[in-house]
Amino acid sequence: MAGSRLEQEIREQPEALQRLLQEGREAVEGVAQALRRRASRLLVIVARGSSDNAARYGQYLFGGLNRLPVALATPSLVTLYESPPRLDEAAVLAISQSGQSPDIVAFAEEGRRQGALTVALTNDPSSPLAGVCHHTLCLYAGEERSVAATKTYTNSLLALAMLSVAMDGDEDRWEILRRLPAWLSQTLELAPEVARAAERYRYAEACVVVSRGYNYGTAFEIALKLKELAYLVAEPYSSADFRHGPVALVERGFPVILIVPEGRVTAELVDLARQLKAREAELVLISPVEEALGLAQTSFALPTGVPEWVSPVITVVPGQLLALGLAQAKGLDPDRPRGLQKVTRTR
Repeated sequence: MAGSRLEQEIREQPEALQRLLQEGREAVEGVAQALRRRASRLLVIVARGSSDNAARYGQYLFGGLNRLPVALATPSLVTLYESPPRLDEAAVLAISQSGQSPDIVAFAEEGRRQGALTVALTNDPSSPLAGVCHHTLCLYAGEERSVAATKTYTNSLLALAMLSVAMDGDEDRWEILRRLPAWLSQTLELAPEVARAAERYRYAEACVVVSRGYNYGTAFEIALKLKELAYLVAEPYSSADFRHGPVALVERGFPVILIVPEGRVTAELVDLARQLKAREAELVLISPVEEALGLAQTSFALPTGVPEWVSPVITVVPGQLLALGLAQAKGLDPDRPRGLQKVTRTR
């Protein structure tokens, strides 16, 4: 895996997390205070691409830890249909690594026009998005040159977790966040093992990626990485939705990537793994749970003791490494995926 910018940026993630924890807390506390003052009845998160997968994590995080109703925005209602939803009683959280996507900027601007409190979460505090929002939370990920988002994605997850914890005011949760760089460093030790495993799947044409709860967004992000880097048809599902029809796809040898964290979803996902094994699926397990790992043809063992609500910062990393390994096994350039640019300006 040597020689690619993407690998370098994957390996920079522990340092990037540490930098955000050290430099970003003051701004996060300020935004949390502003959100408490406004007592908004609804949090609307607007994003695209990897940032939208971070937003899916935010739905569970702010809903589960802060008891806020959370909605994912539909930017085209503003940009294409010119029929924006009512946002005057909401807070709008806009996530964009570059801060340049016109539809995300337009939605945030509309929220501010209606009187909503607006917050930009971006790696560029001088970006157009930061310019239209009341508050800006910088990701402090450092320059990300590779097209595929890695360190900006995990720093987006951490920034959301920091904001949730700041709103909650639980100092014990801050201590958990401070352990994330070490957990991620430990996970990166899987890199040689993942590279070897990638050779097994170099001729795969399709797969599904399945998880649930806080890791629902992880399934989407890993699937996205497999699509954009290895050109693999990878479909993400909640395990609940997967059982409602798409499970019919599974036959002998069909690849299923299953993310099984420790927590409320463990038992249900282990049960699904057993059923998939009985159907002779080609199981790839990303998990700290020994029972789950033992059911798979390929398994990546995560650090134990990571609380489910922060596990997405860790669980996505083997998926990043697998997408990188598959790209290189296929002779593809992971730094230059076909048809893609670093900044995507959708409207």
